Amino acid sequence: MKKIVAAIICALFIPQFAVAEPIRRVLPPSVSVCFTPGEDCEAEVVEALKAATKQVLIQAYGFTSIPILQAVKAAANRGVEVLVILDKSNDRGKYSAATYLTNNNIPVWIDTTPGIAHNKVMVIDHARVITGSYNFTKAAKTRNAENLLVIFSPPVAREFEANWDARLKASKAYGGVDEPSSSSVAKSQGSDDAPSN
Repeated sequence: MKKIVAAIICALFIPQFAVAEPIRRVLPPSVSVCFTPGEDCEAEVVEALKAATKQVLIQAYGFTSIPILQAVKAAANRGVEVLVILDKSNDRGKYSAATYLTNNNIPVWIDTTPGIAHNKVMVIDHARVITGSYNFTKAAKTRNAENLLVIFSPPVAREFEANWDARLKASKAYGGVDEPSSSSVAKSQGSDDAPSN
């Protein structure tokens, strides 16, 4: 008798739960922090770049960290779309991050509109944002007091992508690279032709 009652209860109530709308949760962003001196923030950036599979958007003021530049090049060589906007200070030297990246077939634009394009941002695979005071430089690792945030949140990444697109409109191509209409334009150059530096 108990089995029959249990079967009737299940038959009456389980279908109601089975047709109910699924519960949708918005997960809070995952955030990690890093501080210099004392922590290896450069390694955090390099590891995030190693994990990139689709796209890396970069905005940088200073960009002299060899390990980070090499990780950016390696991502591009793996077929990841890499697009870079740099401050105009990168357009003055004989050899700069802009030159290195361009020589490795990575499109670079110079943000010429503001006094200083002081952004330090990477958006990786439309989901992860790296930002903070940390310039992508050797000095940020070895001499300065800096902070770095790594945020995993597609909604936050979309906001930074929109800002990247806005800054692109205020930028000029470096070294003859054609300007795309948005961050979603695929690279025109393959990694096989990249000169080794």
